[in-house]
Amino acid sequence: MGRRVLTSLGIFGGLIAAAIVAAGAYTALKAPVPTLPNSNLQPENCSPGPCTSLGGYTLWISNVRVDNDLVRMTVKFQNSSSSTHASPEDLQLIDQSRRSSIPVSDVTGCNTWTRHEFTKRGETFGPIDVCFRVTNTAPPFLLRWSPDEGTFCCETTLKLYPT
Repeated sequence: MGRRVLTSLGIFGGLIAAAIVAAGAYTALKAPVPTLPNSNLQPENCSPGPCTSLGGYTLWISNVRVDNDLVRMTVKFQNSSSSTHASPEDLQLIDQSRRSSIPVSDVTGCNTWTRHEFTKRGETFGPIDVCFRVTNTAPPFLLRWSPDEGTFCCETTLKLYPT
């Protein structure tokens, strides 16, 4: 009887330890790496902004403007990562009312694209003029980008203001 209790406690403790390690790993993947000034480990930068880079996959945003219930912008991608494609489904715009929208193509000057396959490292795609329908036209807007780079990676959000 005592042996069963100890075995059960050991299994239970192991499961708790595994859950803590998994939660820590997930949190570490989501959080940026803090760096000290002048250290060799600097976060990836991109310019000119607004832009973001996830493991060598860069998204640039330009010409952000509001036109009635549309937010228009130009996007450009450069891939030097393990990701294989750029897809319009990877982009969502969130307005001040916390409503998200995907790119629309039913308006003149608003384009979309089919999934673009990258064939070599460093390849660029774009610029492409895209539009998002919003319910609240007050800035700032949040552009959520979630390229396909694996199971637990990656998602980032850019705060955008009309230019």
